Amino acid sequence: MPDEFKLEKLKKLRGLGINPYPYSFSRTHKSVDVTGEFGTLEGKEVRVAGRIIKRREMGKLCFMDILDGYGKVQVLAREGATKDDSLRITELTDSGDIIGVRGIVMKTKKGEITVEAKEIVMLSKSLLTLPEKFHGLTDTEIRYRKRHLDLITNPNVRQFFVIRARILKYLRDFLDSEGYVEFETPVLQPKYGGANAKPFLTEYNALDTKVFLRISDELYLKRLVIGGFEKVYEVSKDFRNEDIDSTHNPEFTQIEFYEAYKDYEDFMKFTEKMLSGLVKNIFGSYKIKYQGKDLDFTPPFKRVPWVEELNKQAGIDVSDMSDTESAKVAKKEDLDIPIKNAYHVADALFDKYIKPELFHPTFVVDFPSYMCPLTKDKRGNPRLSERFELFIAGKEEGNCYSELTDPVEQRRKLEAQEQERKKGDYDAPPSDSDFIEAIEYGMPPTAGMGLAIDRLAMILTDNISIKEVIPFPAVRPEKDGAGK
Repeated sequence: MPDEFKLEKLKKLRGLGINPYPYSFSRTHKSVDVTGEFGTLEGKEVRVAGRIIKRREMGKLCFMDILDGYGKVQVLAREGATKDDSLRITELTDSGDIIGVRGIVMKTKKGEITVEAKEIVMLSKSLLTLPEKFHGLTDTEIRYRKRHLDLITNPNVRQFFVIRARILKYLRDFLDSEGYVEFETPVLQPKYGGANAKPFLTEYNALDTKVFLRISDELYLKRLVIGGFEKVYEVSKDFRNEDIDSTHNPEFTQIEFYEAYKDYEDFMKFTEKMLSGLVKNIFGSYKIKYQGKDLDFTPPFKRVPWVEELNKQAGIDVSDMSDTESAKVAKKEDLDIPIKNAYHVADALFDKYIKPELFHPTFVVDFPSYMCPLTKDKRGNPRLSERFELFIAGKEEGNCYSELTDPVEQRRKLEAQEQERKKGDYDAPPSDSDFIEAIEYGMPPTAGMGLAIDRLAMILTDNISIKEVIPFPAVRPEKDGAGK
């Protein structure tokens, strides 16, 4: 509820004939201009605006720190320099109010860069009190639930989202420069596919049809390749109705890109070039700090063979593991997973033995074939597939295939996956006859990859929770007064 004292001040402002919520304010300078270009601006008039984050009165002087989108600057209102009507407005200000200031750039006796106000305009009278006298909001649940307060009281958090935006811009510019064309594919799909995940279900009222929120863009981007576009990509919101934890959010952002006549070997080199360039562009170096450790993006990245490394670490060969064998392995390894077929057991073994050791950027290559229904078999070894996943700081950041383009083999693999789904593995997507038909018209050799933007931003901002880099992450709804 609004603060009664603030409501009273709002009433007094209106009583003075002042509109406390005007339409605009003509600003000439930002806070960073005043503080960064003081030598040029000293003694000159500027117009600045921002939110009051600190207010202190010293006799007939009133000092206010105002925060804009670039930093903060001090404002001084005092008799003899500030107009009388502006002084009355100043008396009715609180921390949290947004004001506009016209004044002269100067330094106080203490050497503080200040705008000495000639005129002060109320731009938005706040009716709620900021948390803890602006000492910073630390309750993580409130920070994520009320991101606007987090950004006001913890300005450093803004930098996380600036870096996230720079990541997306760089990746788009990089792909554009390489001749890729950006597309938008359907978010609502009659059949979901491209990954193993639980979907969200909704419906088209106009068509009386159930549809799914996409879990991946893959099957539609491949249709574009079949249609003749040789380099395509999409920056997309995808949705998986699964865990919410430090590295997962049900609504997430990824960038998927596909190129005809390439394979996963080509894309390893392409990914090295793209990501090392990204880090160098943002930080000026291939090396950054993550959680106190040096993280090195200098190419080439390390490669680890999936099956061979697991056999080496655990003494288990999963290259041709049956569901019956996998259940025994799960029991022996004490794997706490609900579904104990070959796919899920192999995945859990990887997480247990290999994933924790993957700190520097690493390509984990050549997965068991039964884990890869959309991937070509490895040349010379049909028990493996030409797939790699990119891991950075122990987190999966990317997934790439030498795409399966044989329609007969694709039908067989998707139908086998459908059988797993009927046996209770609801993460397995259904077979998609329309997609198979598209491949039957002929699909060129193609490499495709998806990059997890949220996790990449998480690492490049030195955060351990994905929620820090998603502006509005999924949170449990608050209970109302009735406890509902």
